[in-house]
Amino acid sequence: MAAAATMAAAARELMLRAGASDMEEEEGPLGSGPGLQEPLQLGELDISSDEFILDEVDVHIQANLEDELVKEALKTGVDLRHYSKQVELELQQIEQKSIRDYIQESENIASLHNQITACDAVLERMEQMLGAFQSDLSSISSEIRTLQEQSGAMNIRLRNRQAVRGKLGELVDGLIVPSVLITAILEAPVTEPRFLEQLQELDAKAAAVREQEGRGTAACADVRGILDRLRVKAVTKIREFILQKIYSFRKPMTNYQIPQTALLKYRFFYQFLLGNERATAKEIRDEYVETLSKIYLSYYRSYLGRLMKVQPSLRSRNTIFTLGTRGSVISPTELEAPILVPHTAQRGEQRYPFEALFRSQHYALLDNSCREYLFICEFFVVSGSAAHDLFHAVMGRTLGMTLKHLESYLTDCYDAIAVFLCIHIVLRFRNIAAKRDVPALDRYWEQVLALLWPRFELILEMNVQSVRSTDPQRLGGLDTRPHYITRRYAEFSSALVSINQTIPNERTMQLLGQLQVEVENFVLRVAAEFSSRKEQLVFLINNYDMMLGVLMERAADDSKEVESFQQLLNARTQEFIEELLSPPFGGLVAFVKEAEALIERGQAERLRGEEARVTQLIRGFGSSWKSSVESLSQDVMRSFTNFRNGTSIIQVLDMPHPAFILRTLPHQDKLDPLVFRCTETWDHFLLGFQNSLYHFPNFTTPHPSSLPPVKPSLSQYLVYSTLVIMS
Repeated sequence: MAAAATMAAAARELMLRAGASDMEEEEGPLGSGPGLQEPLQLGELDISSDEFILDEVDVHIQANLEDELVKEALKTGVDLRHYSKQVELELQQIEQKSIRDYIQESENIASLHNQITACDAVLERMEQMLGAFQSDLSSISSEIRTLQEQSGAMNIRLRNRQAVRGKLGELVDGLIVPSVLITAILEAPVTEPRFLEQLQELDAKAAAVREQEGRGTAACADVRGILDRLRVKAVTKIREFILQKIYSFRKPMTNYQIPQTALLKYRFFYQFLLGNERATAKEIRDEYVETLSKIYLSYYRSYLGRLMKVQPSLRSRNTIFTLGTRGSVISPTELEAPILVPHTAQRGEQRYPFEALFRSQHYALLDNSCREYLFICEFFVVSGSAAHDLFHAVMGRTLGMTLKHLESYLTDCYDAIAVFLCIHIVLRFRNIAAKRDVPALDRYWEQVLALLWPRFELILEMNVQSVRSTDPQRLGGLDTRPHYITRRYAEFSSALVSINQTIPNERTMQLLGQLQVEVENFVLRVAAEFSSRKEQLVFLINNYDMMLGVLMERAADDSKEVESFQQLLNARTQEFIEELLSPPFGGLVAFVKEAEALIERGQAERLRGEEARVTQLIRGFGSSWKSSVESLSQDVMRSFTNFRNGTSIIQVLDMPHPAFILRTLPHQDKLDPLVFRCTETWDHFLLGFQNSLYHFPNFTTPHPSSLPPVKPSLSQYLVYSTLVIMS
């Protein structure tokens, strides 16, 4: 059936085509209208060829034979020819019906054709209009690009004109001289704020005109004359004002610092002169330098002369060897204290040492120099070497006068403590000047130190030479008490050591070391003048003790001087103890030393035969110890001026129980019992000696815990007990 339908459809198509051709031939007037379709164009297709039709039929037949329905029809025995005629008849009927329908709808088809033709015309006109629009848009786009280019160029011209306008505005503003400026410069006093404001404006306009003249601006010639006249008027008024202020410094009893401080408010005046009239600026600077130089020189010369009148006269040489309260001049509170007022001190009959006068003089110099240097830098607009030169032009004569006065004073000065204090004052003032950022005085401090250090070293060397050349035989009568020369040395050395500890100086310590060596040699030379060794030792101990005590009051305990004299005192004290105990207790001391020596050499067996000797020594001591102790006590009390000397000796010596010698021997269980009897005899002796000491007041038996665990000696114990009695 499908194959038949296919064949029927193909047949209907051929018939429709054939019918259409016939209708065109029969209905010629209809086909010739403008709304009818054109004849079918088949191209090169030849439908009259039987070969083409047969080939096509064969293909269709072959394809239909492959169809399942055709195969089924063939199997059932359907007559294809009959079926084909039936289909063909149906197709003819359909074709006739289709033709009739077409004829009936021919007017509609013609109307549809006309409408399609009209639409084509409308679309063609629209196409033409769109083409025109596209052409117009193209021209508009080019116009827009042209306008954009013109707008960019106009923006560039606008910016250029604005830039030119700004430059021209600045130029015109810089060249125009307003009436307010002219009125203020010509009529306003220089102390009014508006004069200062308009003066700054005038300075800016003058600088702008000079700059434009350098660029060749012709308009500057129009205002040059006006600006020059205003500049001359301003310079004249400023010159008169500043010179008047400087001349006011010269009035007697005038505090020049007040008008000087007032000038700082008008420091722009000098800057204006410096930029517009250098000759007038130099005149003002020279006048200031000349005026202030004379004022400072006059003030300091007068102050220095009146200050030296309150210095005490040195009636006694002892005052130059002691420090006392003089060292407070370098303390922080005294260093920057107010300066001394000479006439007030004279009314109160107060006197001050040279270092106090030196401190007051140089503190005033430091304070005024710092203020002057800062004023010069700020008012005259200078710095560095230029500021130094201008400062020394103002203060040079004053500083030179001060140096000459100091040099003259040091020529006849032999007060080493005063000179040394002045050195430390200068060192501290130099640090203060550095903190205030005033380097202008650095050279002056170096010059002062160059005068003080050589004089100080010379005085110390003179003292060293004086002690070295002293002949004890020319000193008159001698006794065992501390010598006045050693006392002076102790005060002098302790003063210098305490001052030097604040800012150490190695050269000072070397000179003090030389002086110490010469003093030690001097003490030995004087001690050699005594006939007995006991008197020599007493003299040495008294002098060493006195010097050590004075040094320990001011110097540190670990200083070289304290350690040196402590060693000398200990050595001479030990020797004096041996010398003191030798006459009454020489036998005991000798026996103990022998026993110690034997024990050290490992020969303790030789002590077996010493019991009788020990007994005899103890009995002899028991009969005479009381008178001997009293005699020693009286002798020591007469010999030593300082009773605390004994206490200091106790702290140095080691004095445990003498029987500790034998009780700490190794292998004591193997020793002969005689040795232990000797030990017991020693115990009884010492116990009786201690009990006897209780008859003396202030005696206290030492606690064993306070005794060092070292090898003892009887002589040390006896010395300890004797000194306890004396104390």
